[in-house]
Amino acid sequence: MRPYQPGDLGRLREICVLTGASGGDATGRWSTDDLLPDLFLEPYVTYAPEWAWVVDEGDGPVGYVVAVPGTRRFVDWWRRRWTPWFAERYPVPSEPFSEEERLVLRGYEPEVLLVPEVDDYPAHLHIDLLPSAQGRGLGRALIENLLITSLAKAGVPGVHLTMDPTNLAARSFYEAVGFDELPSGALGRWIARR
Repeated sequence: MRPYQPGDLGRLREICVLTGASGGDATGRWSTDDLLPDLFLEPYVTYAPEWAWVVDEGDGPVGYVVAVPGTRRFVDWWRRRWTPWFAERYPVPSEPFSEEERLVLRGYEPEVLLVPEVDDYPAHLHIDLLPSAQGRGLGRALIENLLITSLAKAGVPGVHLTMDPTNLAARSFYEAVGFDELPSGALGRWIARR
């Protein structure tokens, strides 16, 4: 495990897509494979690269965790800086919305990250590991490094994330590393840990 380096971005974007369908490969699922990393990876490493770590087994990254220590500030930054960048690549969809268009709307609505409990769990994270890297304690190590080494030292009291409620493997992982469903969560969507 090591800190993120700018040269990792291309490989991390690939990992984001390769794990973007409830942990499975989302390649070709959307009109562009750039959509998922443009929403769930690159804004984080652009805003807070010091809060990103990768698992590198010698041939390059096989997984990563990205985070922001303060979701409210991140949402403000996203609205000011990321939304204009995003809008140049993805036009605002019009109703009725397809599944992809609903995903594109997330690029215009960073406020969805502001869960009612955001002040108790101000940090926000995303974690992805290739299937070959799963089940070996690497995800736990990434989470513990983030929570213990970084967030705790920075005085951040808790972290939250969104998860696909149909991704049972992810649910089991998050429960195993101490995350609990937030009261505001719908179908287990919002989970958090202190």
